[in-house]
Amino acid sequence: MKALYLLAIALGSSVAAQTITFNGCHNLFDNQNFIFSKTGVDANNKNIYITTPVDGQPCSGLGTCEFKIKWNNALTRWEFLADEGNGTFTTPTLMYYNSTGNISSPRPPSNTFGAWIENATATGGQCGGNLTGINSTLTGDVHSTSLATTDVTKTKIQIFPNPVSDVIRISGIDNGQTIQIYNVDGRLVKTDAFDQKIDVSSLSAGVYVLRITTKNFESHEFKFVKK
Repeated sequence: MKALYLLAIALGSSVAAQTITFNGCHNLFDNQNFIFSKTGVDANNKNIYITTPVDGQPCSGLGTCEFKIKWNNALTRWEFLADEGNGTFTTPTLMYYNSTGNISSPRPPSNTFGAWIENATATGGQCGGNLTGINSTLTGDVHSTSLATTDVTKTKIQIFPNPVSDVIRISGIDNGQTIQIYNVDGRLVKTDAFDQKIDVSSLSAGVYVLRITTKNFESHEFKFVKK
């Protein structure tokens, strides 16, 4: 195998399907886009993504190939797999794996969340090492923030009401800079300048994480329930 260099994965998501676009590993896969489409959900409620069309996409050093991103529950990690060369994944080749990104999400982590580790046994150590923000991008139907947060218990900082219907109020912060709201699987659904009143009326019912960043770059996170 020649050098494996992951350059880009970008999202194309719609109501009908969730997709991840992969461009990289140019010595093996050429400089082209591979479109992953969500094909289903496994028994552990993790999304499964496979490139399309199945079989026949040129990828230079590998001939033709297809890829799959899926969860390996036995090893508690996300895996980036290559097929056997005919569009099937009976005995696929492991290219990368990520066991440190947020494993509670149904979507795979981005290249900056946890570590996508190169499987040097399969690649011959020619892949440029683990995925980083320098040698690759991994965006799209992926997540990049951990929701394994603990509720802030500092008495000076509070959000209320919780649960909330329309407006969250924040007390105890006078140097706030930005707010970000993430849904339960880590997708950013709202971002805005800091305000002590946040309109959440447009959010669907569910559990969210509110992240407040201050002007001195402190970060405070709160779980809340939208009714």
